[in-house]
Amino acid sequence: MGICDGRVVIVTGAGRGLGRAHALAFAEQGAKVVVNDLGVAQDGSDPSDTPAQQVVDEIVAAGGEAITSSHDVADWDAAGEMVQSAIDTFGGLDVVVNNAGIVRDRMFVNSEQSEWEAVLRVHVMGHAAPSRHAATYWRARSKAGEPVDARIINTSSGAGLMGSIAQAAYSAAKGAIASLTLVQAAELGRIGVTANALAPAARTRMTEEAFADMMAEVDEGAFDAMAPENVSPLVVWLGSPESADVTGRVFEVEGGIIGIAEGFRHGPRFDKGARWDPAEVGPVVADLLQEATPPTPVYGAG
Repeated sequence: MGICDGRVVIVTGAGRGLGRAHALAFAEQGAKVVVNDLGVAQDGSDPSDTPAQQVVDEIVAAGGEAITSSHDVADWDAAGEMVQSAIDTFGGLDVVVNNAGIVRDRMFVNSEQSEWEAVLRVHVMGHAAPSRHAATYWRARSKAGEPVDARIINTSSGAGLMGSIAQAAYSAAKGAIASLTLVQAAELGRIGVTANALAPAARTRMTEEAFADMMAEVDEGAFDAMAPENVSPLVVWLGSPESADVTGRVFEVEGGIIGIAEGFRHGPRFDKGARWDPAEVGPVVADLLQEATPPTPVYGAG
């Protein structure tokens, strides 16, 4: 018996890295899994069904149930087809884990339009489209009087919360995902859907290239803090019935650490009670900055 017995889960970007670890962990806990992955190289070329199929084969060999999906999750219609495939194959849908992503690392002043469009498309639309189609399904069930206990689990990043040097597009996309999570949680709670996000630190194709020293594998027998499998237990718990009262949160996960990120909140303010003259603003802002909590430094700064 697992904590996700009988639940139907979609994991996007599940052919490798974090997504693969999530898919295997959900299956181990009794879920039926749609393993979605385009199987492309890091530059988006050479799509292949092989990575997703290998994960499905692992799940089936261990006695679980899974199917592959090669749908482009950033394409509105394709994302809808993926959701429908889960429903048609397994009789429903309970969890969407939005994990697919890419990077195009470059200093902001050198960044190109095509890079911005690619990163925002995969991350933002790749989160919004699957969740939107899943939410439509869950709303219809709720309106029909059926119980809904569903989950959206998004993947943000420390870069999205604090920013990261040479990752302007990626940081912007991941910040958008954190904000999207808050809105999903606020809007969908009434129909039985929670929405939470992760800001994981783990070894993936993207992080191995950007942070080679940090992501290096450790000696055999030592705790491998950057192993993607360390992130998956929280993801599986968030996808289970046990997490029904947790929503609108961003979790930071690294090695054996689970934390909750505390985002923007109203800070110190001063009300003049009338319109400001520009010459008056400087001293007031200086006082407010003295009262405010200093921001967490941008990753890679200084």
